[in-house]
Amino acid sequence: MSRCLIVMAKAPVAGFAKSRLVPALGTAGAAALAERLLVHAVQQAAGAGFDALHLCVTPDTTYPLFHRLQAEHRLVLCEQGDGDLGARMQRALACALATHRHALLIGSDVPALDSAMLRRADAALLHADAVFVPALDGGYALVGLKRDAPTLFEGVAWSTDRVMAQTRERAVAAGLRISELPAVADIDEPADLAHLSAGWRH
Repeated sequence: MSRCLIVMAKAPVAGFAKSRLVPALGTAGAAALAERLLVHAVQQAAGAGFDALHLCVTPDTTYPLFHRLQAEHRLVLCEQGDGDLGARMQRALACALATHRHALLIGSDVPALDSAMLRRADAALLHADAVFVPALDGGYALVGLKRDAPTLFEGVAWSTDRVMAQTRERAVAAGLRISELPAVADIDEPADLAHLSAGWRH
């Protein structure tokens, strides 16, 4: 059984992707940054040495960049489907775990998640049932599982600073041994742009 890495992404379309960054970057600027972040995420994922790479997208698979990345990195392209963030993540992980020994899932807006950190998270699952990379805003940037654990994603206050704390509670209740790597910054709000290097901001 092999290992799978899933990248969750929105189509980087103006007015749809990274809408909370529009006040700082404008609609076109926010979409351009979203596209650059997505390309970076897929490149890091492809360099991490997983056996399978999934790009799980919304609203659908028709955006040209998705097909370019699919061709360049031989990834599996699939749709996130309906439901809140928890339902979509759980469904993507369950699908991967049906045919892989374990699966990791990341977003496309965390430039600190490089190939080395992805490999560290993968290694953590040798001794844990679940691995997380917390986000500085109280959420998490990466989740990895050895088996399907739907209760981790149920009733969580997504997009709040309580996400990681609630997830830890659910992991304990489910009897999961968890491992956590150092927290990183995701890029959601204008204040988060300070975590990008000068090259990213330009």
